[in-house]
Amino acid sequence: MLRIVPSFDRIGEENAFAVLARAGALAAQGRDIVNLGIGQPDFPTPPHIVEAGIKALRDGHHGYTPAVGIAPLREAVARDLHRRHGVEVSPDAVMIVPGGKVTMFMAILMFGEPGAEILYPDPGFPIYRSMIEFTGATPVPVPIREANGFAFSAQETLSLITERTRLLIVNSPANPTGGVTPKSEIDALVEGLEAHPGVAVLSDEIYGTMTYDGGTHVSLLAYPEIRDRLIHLDGASKTYAMTGWRLGWSVWPKPLYDAARKLAVNSFSCVNAATQWAGVAALDGPQDCVVAMVTEFDRRRRLMVDGLNRLPNVSCITPKGAFYAFPNVARTGWKAKALASALLDEAGVAVIGGPDFGVYGEGYLRLSYANSAENIGRALERMGQFLSERPPA
Repeated sequence: MLRIVPSFDRIGEENAFAVLARAGALAAQGRDIVNLGIGQPDFPTPPHIVEAGIKALRDGHHGYTPAVGIAPLREAVARDLHRRHGVEVSPDAVMIVPGGKVTMFMAILMFGEPGAEILYPDPGFPIYRSMIEFTGATPVPVPIREANGFAFSAQETLSLITERTRLLIVNSPANPTGGVTPKSEIDALVEGLEAHPGVAVLSDEIYGTMTYDGGTHVSLLAYPEIRDRLIHLDGASKTYAMTGWRLGWSVWPKPLYDAARKLAVNSFSCVNAATQWAGVAALDGPQDCVVAMVTEFDRRRRLMVDGLNRLPNVSCITPKGAFYAFPNVARTGWKAKALASALLDEAGVAVIGGPDFGVYGEGYLRLSYANSAENIGRALERMGQFLSERPPA
């Protein structure tokens, strides 16, 4: 009998992919399924980016690249960060990775071990906790509360830091809630971290281009006080509708960069060459495609929130970023995961139960409005009929 190491028993999953598979299986049986579960833009990758990838292949970019990424792309990332946030970042601090998860994996591997504690948002992206548990570290959830607009509280976050805390993970704009933490809270967090110089920070800013109602994203890169221990996570998947290209990037403090490079060498070697040249075109090319996509997401956001608040016993605050709504369904009498399962099987609507994002997700569902307005309307109609006719299981 084959025996793998016990740490693999602690690896969790991202249930959005399981829901996607289940929705696909039902569709293959002839069911009409509206999928509001997966966090993926329904827009195609912009044509100029696609053409850059094709050109790279035709120009012979078929071989290995440096483990940290090609210099033109690292330089483009640095220019983009300056353009969007007014920060100076050396291309030598940038690492190109195959998707945002890789940066999480690297950072958590660096700081996670038995006896260590890692703070992460809850509800939050499920891979945070999964990887923390894999390393043997203790996951410490930072509650993300509806009463606070699904922004993190600096005071509550800082109160959870102990002498065993090695890494703090923050995410704004946030998955699954759509919450955006205001600058005042980020200011307070950075100020409070001065008392904890041994705590590294992983800032997941993958949805940084997606804010609404005149709000702006505040990057932790803008705080020089923590740059020597800040790991910045971003990528092309959401902003440029490039989920399948697998292109992410990160900015590392100098003491950690070579460790990240070694992890790259030992795992994925490098990101494929054509994708990296497409990334250069994405960052250096016209940004009107991003504006158009976010404008359409904003329109759908309003449709989604208005529709959810009309459903029986459902309430939903307006998300300020990303492309998710996180409605409160506690008054329906359903447990969230049971409701999500029943909506898929009986109403043909794929959503994600809040507990898949953490213990504080009970009583909520995550719905993605990265789908057409027509499909959002169909889904809400089906959900309304279901909740009106179907008593809790």
